Amino acid sequence: MNLDELNSIDAHQLKPELHRCCGSAGWVNQLIERRPFASLDDLMQASDQSWGGLNQEDWLEAFTHHPKIGDLNSLKAKFATTSDWAAGEQGGVALANDKVIEDLAAGNDAYEKKFGYIFIVCATGKSAGEMLALLQERLKNGPADEIQKAMQEQNKITKLRLEKLLT
Repeated sequence: MNLDELNSIDAHQLKPELHRCCGSAGWVNQLIERRPFASLDDLMQASDQSWGGLNQEDWLEAFTHHPKIGDLNSLKAKFATTSDWAAGEQGGVALANDKVIEDLAAGNDAYEKKFGYIFIVCATGKSAGEMLALLQERLKNGPADEIQKAMQEQNKITKLRLEKLLT
């Protein structure tokens, strides 16, 4: 898809494509309403504004559209529509040793118990060890700080996926 197609495609057809970028229905609907976009930069600014204007419920909805870092089984089964993108984003996990994978799994469980949602990180370009270190560091955050951090990470993922959608 290119920008002209994104601008002109029927909203009903565009929704599933945008959901691949971000699982928040509010974000998808706002982005569709903001069309047309004059440039990729215009699209990215609209995405930032839409995402930043949403509430915690919308952010949590988006988080549910991600597999846990390192959970390759859920990546394949539950997230089939984004598994190709997520697999590339989590490519660093495939190279990790068993100890790091086990520590990621334990950290993911601790994170979800503490915050009530999965650990969200823009994994692109990060090794499993780097993601584990980020996870362990973010476990020290309080809920108010962490939801903001997770929201920012989701926004990074969304923008990367928008770029993928348009290539």
